[in-house]
Amino acid sequence: MSPRKRVLVLGATGVVGRAATERFLRDPAFDVVAVARRQPDLPERDGYVHLSVDLRDAKAVATSIARVGPVSHVVYAALFEKSDLISGWVDSEQIDTNRLMFANVLGALRVAPAPVEHFSILQGTKAYGYHIGRMRIPGKESQPRVGHGNFYWEQEDLLLAEARETGASYTIFRPQFIFGGVLGAAMNLVPVIGVYAALCRELGRPFSFPGGAPYVAEAVDSRLLGDALHWAATAPTARNETFNITNGDVFEWRDAWPSFARALDVETGPDRPLSLARWLPEQEAVWKRIVASHGLRPHSLDEILGLSHQYADDAFAYTPDGSPLESRSRPVLLSTVKLRQAGFGGCIDTEQMFSYWFARLRSERILP
Repeated sequence: MSPRKRVLVLGATGVVGRAATERFLRDPAFDVVAVARRQPDLPERDGYVHLSVDLRDAKAVATSIARVGPVSHVVYAALFEKSDLISGWVDSEQIDTNRLMFANVLGALRVAPAPVEHFSILQGTKAYGYHIGRMRIPGKESQPRVGHGNFYWEQEDLLLAEARETGASYTIFRPQFIFGGVLGAAMNLVPVIGVYAALCRELGRPFSFPGGAPYVAEAVDSRLLGDALHWAATAPTARNETFNITNGDVFEWRDAWPSFARALDVETGPDRPLSLARWLPEQEAVWKRIVASHGLRPHSLDEILGLSHQYADDAFAYTPDGSPLESRSRPVLLSTVKLRQAGFGGCIDTEQMFSYWFARLRSERILP
């Protein structure tokens, strides 16, 4: 019988970490250690452990990881973001903190009872520098690094050094827009859109698209990314590789908006540019009224939105004067040929993805 595998999922309450944890929990060959400061809302099973630890505290990380026994696989999906989300992407403290957190995990694992076989880490389209200038289209994994301050490179350099020293293999994923059902995330637009729709209905205003100039985008369902992380843990063709990943299709916000309205039982209207970053937090009293009248779980807007309402303004290309948002005025498209050639062929229709997550949040009494 093969020795039992144990996967350490860091950032297990985030959009990616939650999906990865759920996917590995469905595989009886893996014990699962979910690392997050908050307790994940996940079904208990034999071989499942939750660790609450601040990854910035090296001693706490080492003590916690030492308790769980040998770790064979690691999914690192933890993320530190500044309270001013967008400007934080190029902030030196954000970069240094994310590097420190990953370094603390590597240091703790280095003295663990057995060497790690495989690491998976997450990057994204900022690896191609879309947020600081025009990126090459499509973004391909073979392209050289774009020189700019980014914690991706800090973590990648640590990972490559660890792999050389210990013989561990690794996989690096670069997803596009990630969507899921997690609340309070830094960058998850599903709850933002759902809350905005509910507020529009309550206030008797149309569910109008609040953003700016149109552009073509690609999405990634967090469930698809969870499947890919599970595949990469044992697939020989994923060893020491970097992969872009998307759902496999493209979308444009205005074209998708009517399907959102149908899924959320609201009426659309003419475009109405609106800063959701400013407007949504001002609607707490209205949201409380919605929660009470529909018997929803008593979450505040802050608990639901996290920093994602700030992300919404960027994602929807909102600008106060209606001028094009520079970072969204240039194409941001990825090639996923390499991932398919390596043997992972998962895909999902993006419109169906949104409908699934809206329905799930409604069934969980998060949205009315």
